[in-house]
Amino acid sequence: MAETSTPENRSRRPSPSYSVTYRLEITNVPGMLGKVTSAIGAAGGDIGAIDIVEVRRGVIVRDITVSAADEAHSEEIRRALESMDGVRVVSYSDRVFLAHLGGKIETSPRMPVKTRDDLSLVYTPGVARVAEALARDPDTAFKLTVKGSTVAVVTDGSAVLGLGDLGPIPALPVMEGKALLFKTFAGVNAFPICLGVRDPAKIVEYVEAISPSFGAINLEDISAPRCFEIEEELRRRLEIPVIHDDQHATAVVVLAGLTNALRLVEKELSEARIVVCGVGAAGTATIRLLLSAGAREIIPVDREGILSSARDPWRRWVVERTNPRGVRGGLAEALKGADVFIGLSAPGVLDRSALELMAPDPIVFALANPFPEIRPEEAQPLARVVATGRSDYPNQVNNALCFPGLFKGLLDVRARGVSDGVLLAAARAIADVLRTDELHEEYIVPSIFDRRVVPSVARAVAEQAVAEGLARRRQKPAAG
Repeated sequence: MAETSTPENRSRRPSPSYSVTYRLEITNVPGMLGKVTSAIGAAGGDIGAIDIVEVRRGVIVRDITVSAADEAHSEEIRRALESMDGVRVVSYSDRVFLAHLGGKIETSPRMPVKTRDDLSLVYTPGVARVAEALARDPDTAFKLTVKGSTVAVVTDGSAVLGLGDLGPIPALPVMEGKALLFKTFAGVNAFPICLGVRDPAKIVEYVEAISPSFGAINLEDISAPRCFEIEEELRRRLEIPVIHDDQHATAVVVLAGLTNALRLVEKELSEARIVVCGVGAAGTATIRLLLSAGAREIIPVDREGILSSARDPWRRWVVERTNPRGVRGGLAEALKGADVFIGLSAPGVLDRSALELMAPDPIVFALANPFPEIRPEEAQPLARVVATGRSDYPNQVNNALCFPGLFKGLLDVRARGVSDGVLLAAARAIADVLRTDELHEEYIVPSIFDRRVVPSVARAVAEQAVAEGLARRRQKPAAG
């Protein structure tokens, strides 16, 4: 969930996501650059590149790139620079916004069109023969079109990141980013589809209507409980995989990280007492996958306390399968003697006093983003393993560890759908990327830049899809 940034709730930990380049006109006398860098450091900024732009009589113009904690912090740094004698802030630019100019993705041709012969092959008259072939056998589209390598990234903008209901247009850069990661990490084509409708029946209708162009559907940033209904109905109607990434990819990476964390503390999943705080889309899917993996004691907690009743069928499913000891109360009562805390909820809901109630060697996954349920600095003295959803702390539980390889594996075998077995295979593959001698309290999941991840996940997913009869073909043929 999002939180207004204030000095009280901000960790003041600089991040590249708030990287600003200040163009400064500095009086060209010895020692001035040192004073400027000292002022930035005193304001809490983390200096990156320093470049000379121009030297004129008496002044030197420099670009200084600084990482701040958030937008307000970058403004504080700017004001500190403006207050200095001999320094003028000519301009400043947010590198995040610069990176988004013109969008982050584009389509590009796979073959040149330079002659009439080229044109006749890729378009009329040659393409007519391909169209006729597809009319005879529609499954040929997986081989002869982009369908076999392309995912639709679909949202209505009702639950964008942790920012809430922003709508489809503000969701577009997020969906572009997801498409960029698909291509970068797995070579999978993806395209953002931001729908201007909210009615679940309409969303299902529109996604079904566009589905012939895609080999899989990635639902993203759709609010609960609507997301459950939409996913369930699309899976019933379509013969391609439909995955709500916020649910299932998150659950896969949580299970992978927890598998390795439990290995470190020498506890078994089947014996661990697990508290899941936040029973929305990600929390519900995580509980489901943990149960499928063999967990026996999970206590679900929402903002009212331990979940004991529910109106909608999805939360009712959770109530019926969790909390076997019938614990009552709030988060503190749930955490008494617990081995694992998994937070998929809101900033600051876990305090040290509740953490002290947990069993020895507790595992804390504080995954609310960007502000976790408890700051890692507070949790680390008491917890054996701490994970967050942030990239600037160790053990980032990031669904980007899952979805590129997951979708690639499904596309490679032209899967008709997805199952809990496939998701469990993906989780095992991610966990097993790290050898036993690599495991450490601050290294329970691999980096998303680890080149072993996507091939391992794709291979495991493809094999499981074949084993379960979900595949149209047994393996991807060799290139060429």
